[in-house]
Amino acid sequence: MHEKIIILDFGSQYTQLIARRVRELNVYCEIYPFNKFPIPDNTTKGVILSGSPFSVRDANAPYPDLSNIKSKYPLLGVCYGAQFLAHNFGGEVLPSKHREYGRARLNYVDQESDLMKGIELNSQVWMSHGDTITKIPDNYQIITSTSDVKFGGFKISNEQTYGIQFHPEVYHTEQGKQLLENFIVGICKCKQDWSPAVFADETIKDLRNKLGNDKVLLGLSGGVDSSVAGVLLHKAIGKNLTCIFVDNGLLRKNEFEKVLESYKDMGLNVIGVDAKNQFLSQLKGIVEPEEKRKIIGRVFIEVFDQEAHKIKEVKWLAQGTIYPDVIESISVNGPSATIKSHHNVGGLPEKMHLKVVEPLRLLFKDEVRRVGTSIGIKDDLLNRHPFPGPGLAIRILSDITPEKVRILQEVDDIFIEGLKQADLYKKVWQAGVILLPVQSVGVMGDERTYENAVALRAVSSTDGMTADWSHLPYEFLADISNKIINNVKGINRVVYDISSKPPATIEWE
Repeated sequence: MHEKIIILDFGSQYTQLIARRVRELNVYCEIYPFNKFPIPDNTTKGVILSGSPFSVRDANAPYPDLSNIKSKYPLLGVCYGAQFLAHNFGGEVLPSKHREYGRARLNYVDQESDLMKGIELNSQVWMSHGDTITKIPDNYQIITSTSDVKFGGFKISNEQTYGIQFHPEVYHTEQGKQLLENFIVGICKCKQDWSPAVFADETIKDLRNKLGNDKVLLGLSGGVDSSVAGVLLHKAIGKNLTCIFVDNGLLRKNEFEKVLESYKDMGLNVIGVDAKNQFLSQLKGIVEPEEKRKIIGRVFIEVFDQEAHKIKEVKWLAQGTIYPDVIESISVNGPSATIKSHHNVGGLPEKMHLKVVEPLRLLFKDEVRRVGTSIGIKDDLLNRHPFPGPGLAIRILSDITPEKVRILQEVDDIFIEGLKQADLYKKVWQAGVILLPVQSVGVMGDERTYENAVALRAVSSTDGMTADWSHLPYEFLADISNKIINNVKGINRVVYDISSKPPATIEWE
């Protein structure tokens, strides 16, 4: 049992970022909704209250019961969390005269404060709130201010309770990591013993104890999560793990063969299943994105089930669920509205009467990669770009045909290989190509053409929750455009997507 920090979520877009910053300090943490969290135990070293889109003055504002926390454990309120600690304990919070959003500078820092040690005067911080604290209770002391925000930070006398109205978790706050380290290591006295290597060792032992001699099935995708889950399971139970990798006909060019080859060196028992015809026949004539996803999910379950029944006495289904998926399922407002159906193996455990094991359910994506490194997985596999579960089906913005798949595979291969050759692949979080339902006029040689257009998409991100379009060099884009048009019959126009997430999503469907 590791020491931990508990983070209470009030619905902020930054809550997961707080957790990731805590983990970067080699300290374990867990996120819970403000209204549904466990009573802290002897492993709890401190609590952080997140920001929120709500105002503390709203009738339906989040109101946590802190009776088992405040004054008993170190407590840090961030933005809404700080305003809650002021508003509900004798202070006052009012609408800001000017919305406080963006960069600000600290013009007062209490260097004697444990929270502010090492934080320099004039240090940049990031504000994001429409209200501001205008009065604090008598037993609250100001520990930092900006020119516009007098009560930028405070401490409660005779308590290890603090509040700050800026966000230390975002990179715009220059010394945010130092402030969080002051709280987590200095004030909470956390040991900093949460590391990828420790997680891997403990998980392998736990899996060995939990699974014993039971047989386990894992659906491999060739991606980071399922690969790391597979190696952890293999190290725990060896030959009792069977992996199934399904070719749905919507993978990248030569992906099926490349992935199977890459797993040979890892000692995994992998069964490759060629199911291209089953998927493409079921998708014939389908245009609506959500229907595509549901068909792919249904056919995957059918194919996986067929193969699984060839293996006797299986008791467990392993999945590459990671921590953001877990958080989403217990979010403040319940599961979020469905933007698009999940492409994973939902429905399989019930259909096959299997128990579920999820080795990575405590990890963020960047932690999964670090765990992969610690257990010896090759860099090429760990640093592969994410690829959507439905594959190229959701990058063909019309009905799916074998010819459209072939065209998109060829274009995608030129783009991805081009990124690698130009040493740009690792600088991009995710890249791909979208085949548009658009034809346009072109000229090739002396002939007029009327052919298809494709959009190139490349984004920079940390975890895919938000993303900015990658500013690839014009020379690179010009070169890739020429290669695509000259080498892929059926394409005469290439465009580049410069939309960020939000408001756009990374995929187009």
